Amino acid sequence: MHSESVMTAVKALTIVGARPQFVKVAAVARAFDELGLVQNIIVHTGQHFDHAMSGLFFEELMIDPPAYQLDISGGRHGSMTGRMMERVEPVLEAEMPDIVVIYGDTNSTLAGALVAAKLHIPVAHIEAGLRSFNRKIPEEINRVVADHLSDLLLCPTKASVDNLRDEGITEGVYHVGDVMYDATLAAATRAAEQSDVLHRLELEPKGFALATVHRAENTDSPSQLRKIMTYLSAAAAGQKVVLPLHPRTCIAMNKIGLVPERVQMIDPVGYLDMQQLIANASLVLTDSGGVQKEAYFHKVPCVTLRDETEWVETIEAGWNRLWRDPEYRSRVKIEEYGDGTSAKTCAKLIVQLAQNRL
Repeated sequence: MHSESVMTAVKALTIVGARPQFVKVAAVARAFDELGLVQNIIVHTGQHFDHAMSGLFFEELMIDPPAYQLDISGGRHGSMTGRMMERVEPVLEAEMPDIVVIYGDTNSTLAGALVAAKLHIPVAHIEAGLRSFNRKIPEEINRVVADHLSDLLLCPTKASVDNLRDEGITEGVYHVGDVMYDATLAAATRAAEQSDVLHRLELEPKGFALATVHRAENTDSPSQLRKIMTYLSAAAAGQKVVLPLHPRTCIAMNKIGLVPERVQMIDPVGYLDMQQLIANASLVLTDSGGVQKEAYFHKVPCVTLRDETEWVETIEAGWNRLWRDPEYRSRVKIEEYGDGTSAKTCAKLIVQLAQNRL
């Protein structure tokens, strides 16, 4: 970075909407603060809308409240994304940021990328390049389109860099490691000191499995949801299974009268409670990409309740397996997630791009 550009302040506008994105934003926001160069305006679309899945996360992660709360949730994917675009556009026109920062693969990510690109505002995509190679799931469409609209592609793994190259994207691509690892390291001690979730739920460390289910391909299909819950019930025959129930999953289960046997269903929990549950579980069963990684960060074996995963290195390293696969591979450390400084690298690259455009 040129010394004369270091003095130039940057206005970044961050668009988020879902729990895993809040976690990543916390790490990058801290890095922005350390640089002292960034006005970071947070726009929360409202995709995750209840207190346990939204407000509480901002509080526990010590993120400033969003400058804009759009309260957009529910409805079909096209409708939700369209409403987000309609509401995000006037915000970007009013703020005219130097750069828009998006995270992951949600409808909020797609809406932010589309609106920013149409307004000719540079886009930085954190967690770029991930691919499950299953175009039937909405997250895959979101991440592919967002990547092709982005100017700065900040990749958590070498495989994600390769995926972008295979699609012809080589400019503005950086392997930076995983900012969620940074967030987990920062929160681990606080979670152990402040969370009493094990006491509240009468759980013994390593005496239970933790499950999460929320993806559309699992919740929108009654037959698939039944298969997932039958799988969890079978797992609960050998040990207690705790399932914090995502609102969408709860609605889908109530619609078909589905109550899994032996599974302890609880209300959604905050970030610190979730970290304690993952760290103390004997096994994690999940369809969440973020929880797959958090299980690895806490060195807890994981079963992914899907037929593919974008986090292929967790399977190659033996800490994760797809639910149809019978065995884990030999366990090794995943070096490419970085050393806990990925957020700082992202922040510097974002500022550098924005300053170069001024």
